[in-house]
Amino acid sequence: MKNQILKGMLLASTILVSAGSAFAEDVTLTIESWRNDDLSIWQEKIIPAFEADNPGIKVKFTPSAPAEYNAVLNSKLDAGSAGDLITCRPFDASLSLYDKGHLADLKDLDGMKNFSPVARSGWSTDDASATFCMPMASVIHGFIYNKDAFKEVGVEVPTTEAEFFAALDKIKADGNYIPMAMGTNDQWEAATMGYNNIGPNYWKGEEGRLALIKGDQKLTDEAWVAPYRQLAKWKDYLGDGFEAQTYPDSQNLFTLGRAAIYPAGSWEISGFNKQADFKMGAFYPPVQKAGDECYISDHTDIALGMNAKTKNAEAAKTFLNWVGSSDFASIYANSLPGFFSLSNHDVKMEDALAQDFVSWRGKCKSSIRSTYQILSRGTPNLENETWNASVNAIKGTESPEDAGKRLQDGLASWYKPQQ
Repeated sequence: MKNQILKGMLLASTILVSAGSAFAEDVTLTIESWRNDDLSIWQEKIIPAFEADNPGIKVKFTPSAPAEYNAVLNSKLDAGSAGDLITCRPFDASLSLYDKGHLADLKDLDGMKNFSPVARSGWSTDDASATFCMPMASVIHGFIYNKDAFKEVGVEVPTTEAEFFAALDKIKADGNYIPMAMGTNDQWEAATMGYNNIGPNYWKGEEGRLALIKGDQKLTDEAWVAPYRQLAKWKDYLGDGFEAQTYPDSQNLFTLGRAAIYPAGSWEISGFNKQADFKMGAFYPPVQKAGDECYISDHTDIALGMNAKTKNAEAAKTFLNWVGSSDFASIYANSLPGFFSLSNHDVKMEDALAQDFVSWRGKCKSSIRSTYQILSRGTPNLENETWNASVNAIKGTESPEDAGKRLQDGLASWYKPQQ
């Protein structure tokens, strides 16, 4: 009898151990992404750091080609074969996935507390009642300059518009450098590194952007027309043939040392570091007059969401909370200089030029590109119209006032708050 009881106890303990072992098996999370250029960074830095702190959770980073990502992802989601974690583009593309039930609402995750409403805006519903992706990084706009050229010509970093144009005049008079490297052939640069770079100083960042969405301001208001007036002045400093100059042409002019200033997005940092053999610095968009508050375009770029149908929700939430941590912020921002954490953590940049850009957050108020949320859902598309208007302002083929009226009429034709 005793032997039978002992055998029974041994059998029961064996079953319990087996069940415990099965429960303790590693969970594997799969990440969908378009950033295939990041593969080595995820494999060598990000994933090992997470797995070291979270035994029992394994992570696979499985990117698609950028141009194919949306189609591939949508196909996988419809088929029920998508990964546990979904890399999110900002605004409407990801909002559409949430509206279709593909992305889970993450607003209650602890990690989300580390992000401001502006940081979350690229991945929130219009009324901000739900946030469906954990913000990862933004890009910041400003001006990159050739420190050697500034020293040679004898100009200081400008902080006001008057100082900015005085510096451009002095560089032009010197004759050894094109004052500013930007062309209008590809159009988007004129709006992205032009209008939406300098514009927040005029419309006061989020104050003006949100007022435009609500219909309380119009594109014919002075705050929205004035940036075109500044762009119209840029024409004299862009060098001969800027009308046919492409984006790569502008990059080459600057990195070869032929231009002194480059209207920039921080995504240029890694490439410029490799190509330029001179010292570089950066300055934020000069304010209209001394004493004015400064604003920067600190634009939401990339985030990470959870597949609403994942079978590994708890493990996925653990990873997403880690994405909201200071550890992730430091690893990601320093592995990809120019892609800055959107979190409230104080992240020290190892790259000096990247540190220049991110330091502006402590000096200026952050906003995002004016056309990206809600206002480009109709036809005519305000984002594309802003490209064209910015080019026309620089070339002098359309007055700032006419550009503002054309864009306002187009927006009002389909957007009710502006009617």
